[in-house]
Amino acid sequence: MAGGREKEKKPKASASGGGKKKEVKKETGLGLSHKKDENFGEWYSEVVVNGEMIEYYDISGCYIIRPWAISIWETMQKFFDEEIKKMKIQNCYFPLFVSPTVLQKEKDHIEGFAPEVAWVTKSGETDLEIPIAIRPTSETVMYPYYSKWIRGHRDLPLKLNQWCNVVRWEFSNPTPFIRSREFLWQEGHTAFATKSEADEEVLEILELYRRIYEEFLAVPVIKGKKSELEKFAGGLYTTTVEAFIPNTGRGIQGATSHCLGQNFSKMFDITFENEKGEKAMAWQNSWAYTTRTIGVMVMVHGDDKGLVVPPKVASVQVIVIPVPYKDADTQGIFDACNATVETLSEAGIRADADFRDNYSPGWKYSHWEMKGVPLRIEIGPKDLANNQVRAVRRDNGAKIDLPRGSLVERVKELLDEIQQSLFVAAKQKRDACIQVVKTWDEFVEALGQRKMILAPWCDEEEVEKDVKARTKGEMGAAKTLCSPMEQPEIPEGTKCFASGKPAKKWTYWGRSY
Repeated sequence: MAGGREKEKKPKASASGGGKKKEVKKETGLGLSHKKDENFGEWYSEVVVNGEMIEYYDISGCYIIRPWAISIWETMQKFFDEEIKKMKIQNCYFPLFVSPTVLQKEKDHIEGFAPEVAWVTKSGETDLEIPIAIRPTSETVMYPYYSKWIRGHRDLPLKLNQWCNVVRWEFSNPTPFIRSREFLWQEGHTAFATKSEADEEVLEILELYRRIYEEFLAVPVIKGKKSELEKFAGGLYTTTVEAFIPNTGRGIQGATSHCLGQNFSKMFDITFENEKGEKAMAWQNSWAYTTRTIGVMVMVHGDDKGLVVPPKVASVQVIVIPVPYKDADTQGIFDACNATVETLSEAGIRADADFRDNYSPGWKYSHWEMKGVPLRIEIGPKDLANNQVRAVRRDNGAKIDLPRGSLVERVKELLDEIQQSLFVAAKQKRDACIQVVKTWDEFVEALGQRKMILAPWCDEEEVEKDVKARTKGEMGAAKTLCSPMEQPEIPEGTKCFASGKPAKKWTYWGRSY
């Protein structure tokens, strides 16, 4: 856990705080050199490094994920893993490597991934007779074995998940967490006897993804369905949780849950004998979320002081900082800090203290603000005398004096308030960016204002392609983000904003990551 090695269990100090003076760093030069509203890209690159989330690696598009970020991933992983186990989904692990013959078995699928596939072509100095692909996703890795394991209806459902890394050799605009050549994810692959079972699971998993974003990361998302053009290559339909970044005016696909239908069953001969003794094809799903979740959290909540980490996923929820003045009872302050950490930790709150004596309290404030710790507790001579602590919220800077007697209850309340407040603020910002349009002119104007656009659409692929072509520019083309599950009513006679044909659904449009 970050900050762990910085803590000394029982620091010693003389009662007067005297003794040989150490050089203390008072400067608080930890600030970011770019502002979120002025240069978002540079701000983001800076905040993920200075906040100790990632370190750049010597291969472009690859990043070292540091403990501060991995702990967030582990919190989400624990929640999701427990939930899918309740659904009788089991974890497994399949190899990283894929043979070319298997990879190319599903034509639409591989065409969708072909530009991103990385290949192993050598062993030492020797060229391999047959190159081996590194998985961009695992449908083609796993399904030959589903064919082997599924024989009769009693073998269904088969529900597997793996936590692993995948490689997609992205060349355009690599961005930490958002778009990288290697990333961590979970990928679930399930097979059922009936379509209704598959459909039900797609939505169950999608709801878990919504909970990860909204309940843990405090990021509002829209549950929806992807268009035929934007769906998973080779699948029947794709559902998504879609987030939006107000600063850039771009949508971002948060996580996807796909119904693959029977397409892969045909290709990989995943058949079973049903209860009537007839041969039938399995219905399949695949679903995944990735470390992109962490990047979305940073983009939505971060500010000009650094990261803002929601309490539910923060590895340190409370940082305790001693503030000894000259001639103060330094040992008493240190003891109070230790006691505070102990009390909070025993109550299940993730607390730590920063006793480093070569940094001033002001420097420490900036350091832990940069790392986004939700709540800071300061203890100085006045707090010691009044049997209280001073709490400072990371999300809004509010300062509150808390009596030590009710410390645990008040800290728990504050952490809940911060979690809720972050979600409400993010939703208000997101909602302010949503614009309903009815005509092409309104659409173009809203796109220029970096809005997330809700428009009536005729649901025709050619019209979607035409919108992409007509909006191409330096900022990138507009596309469908999703058609929301909760559809507003379409008044009779409503026309598609782009084609003038009768509208069939409401769809979110915009630029995206």
